[in-house]
Amino acid sequence: MKDLIEKKLENLPASPGVYMFKDAGEAIIYVGKAKSLRSRVGQYFQESRPRDPKTAVLVSKIADLDWMITDSEVEALILENNFIKKYHPRYNISLKDDKSYPSIRITHEPYPRVFATRKIIRDGSKYYGPYTDSKYIRFLLKTLRKVFPIRSCNYYLDAETVEKKKVKLCLDYHIHKCEGPCEGLVDMLAYNAMIANVEKFLNGKTRDVVKFFEQQMESLAEQMRFEEAARARDRLNLVREYEDRQKMVAGDMVDRDIFAVAHEKDDACAVVFKVREGKVIGKQHYYVTGAEGKGVPELLETVLQRFYDATDEIPPEILLQDEPENAETVHRWLEERMAKMQNHNTVVQLVVPKIGEKAKLVALCTTNAKFFLDELKLQRMKRAAVAPRTLLSLQRDLRMEETPMKIECFDISHFQGSETVASMVVFENAKPKKSEYRKYKIKTVEGIDDFASMKEVLRRRYSRAIAENQKMPDLIMVDGGKGQLSSAVEVLNELRLEDIPVIGLAKRLEEVFVPQMSDALGIPKTSSSIHLLQRVRDEAHRFAITFHRQLRDARTLHTELLDIPGIGPKTAKDLIDTFGSVRGVREASLSALEEAMGKQKAEAVANYFNQNKPPAETMDSNTSELVEEME
Repeated sequence: MKDLIEKKLENLPASPGVYMFKDAGEAIIYVGKAKSLRSRVGQYFQESRPRDPKTAVLVSKIADLDWMITDSEVEALILENNFIKKYHPRYNISLKDDKSYPSIRITHEPYPRVFATRKIIRDGSKYYGPYTDSKYIRFLLKTLRKVFPIRSCNYYLDAETVEKKKVKLCLDYHIHKCEGPCEGLVDMLAYNAMIANVEKFLNGKTRDVVKFFEQQMESLAEQMRFEEAARARDRLNLVREYEDRQKMVAGDMVDRDIFAVAHEKDDACAVVFKVREGKVIGKQHYYVTGAEGKGVPELLETVLQRFYDATDEIPPEILLQDEPENAETVHRWLEERMAKMQNHNTVVQLVVPKIGEKAKLVALCTTNAKFFLDELKLQRMKRAAVAPRTLLSLQRDLRMEETPMKIECFDISHFQGSETVASMVVFENAKPKKSEYRKYKIKTVEGIDDFASMKEVLRRRYSRAIAENQKMPDLIMVDGGKGQLSSAVEVLNELRLEDIPVIGLAKRLEEVFVPQMSDALGIPKTSSSIHLLQRVRDEAHRFAITFHRQLRDARTLHTELLDIPGIGPKTAKDLIDTFGSVRGVREASLSALEEAMGKQKAEAVANYFNQNKPPAETMDSNTSELVEEME
């Protein structure tokens, strides 16, 4: 393997491009860009070159490398960002953006809607935010609806819908909160002109909105339309009240973004202030992982790249606490992106102020970044401090370094070798988190092979978790003894997740097994940690059995009711809904069947079950026996 890398290093071109390091399993573990691939990649393998601990670990895991040549450094920067988002390499800086926070969406429709959302759909809609303060976004939307008569309905309105008046006027029209676009009472051009003012408002261009309402009020008053002029005056006052609530931070009225980063060990926090017309209209923060060994310039480059790749608005000035790494490349990329978005040449300045008002703004942004980083550390300390005693007991009994706040448990279930399924349950803070439960149909294993089934489920679960950069559990648990545990360890090693603790809980004697130990751990049966593990295991077993019954019922529905001539899926479903089960349909009287489905079909069902009477003991008849056999 070493010879392969040395040979590839000799063939590297001295051109700009992107390089990718791979581990022994062909997984991409790092993506980088370079002005000269030969020079940059070669530096990783120079023994005399000092390395930080994280880079040393990365180099030790490199089994292969690949690269892609680009025409310029800017193209390399774009390609690097795309590859990081696609492959989620383990050793790249990970930026946890504000996807969990809501944004304001203006839909891409003939008559656009405006509402808060956490889901980003790239269909031409415009998004503003995200907003970290839920109270502020509620206040902002409430102000928008008071100032602008935006429709609140969820209908898709186009010229045809409006012309045919398929949608009727609602209460909003009668209380002057909507101008009635659904019935053509306001034309499309006028409505979209109003939406243009909404966009200015959200962009912080409140001076333009104030001028618009002032002119509208004066025009309506001249036409002696005093009631409408009064409404324009009220909306003008609302905009001015909103302006007064915003904090003025600069007197030059220049639009700018301000970036600052605070970091400590492997964690960092980046904060962005959006300043429009001299006022702060928004603040966003990002938590960064994988920051160990990285300086502020490299962190700033990553934050700038990810931030402006996801937005359609770049101001003419960006204030920074330090010059980003590859500043010229980042600067060219920003100007090219601005020109592409606005269809004309534009200029953006990257400024690192040392004195004066701008330096104070950067210092304020840096203070916020340090505050959020301290808050992150405090939250971790609180989580550790409030961990239930049961978890602390489990940490002690399993000899774990960290408290297992999040536990994922897997169970395999089958009935006589058919319909093999698996379940995964999640416990956080010693409580079930049902929103993260998952169920699986076993696809690649034939017959009864619990070990192979466990491998398939774990591989599917954690391959996806790696691909989607999901948070990993603190403890993985499998229902079974040393055999099931060995299957789990094999998959976790294959996926390079050997650092996650994994245990097996055997049913017969309630013994806990850990890797590389032939005997079970000597945990007392009265220990609270054993009781917690039993509860987690039993919940996984219950969830698996529930899923198994659903599949069995679906199969029973097909083999019984759908085999009756004249009975289709809809009628079969109606029968199950009415009588509760296939057994209920079989035991129903002819009169009850006639009432449910008519005489002809009722006779067909009754005749079928008379001719196909079940044996004395069926799979449906004794649920307790079924559960025992599945266990």
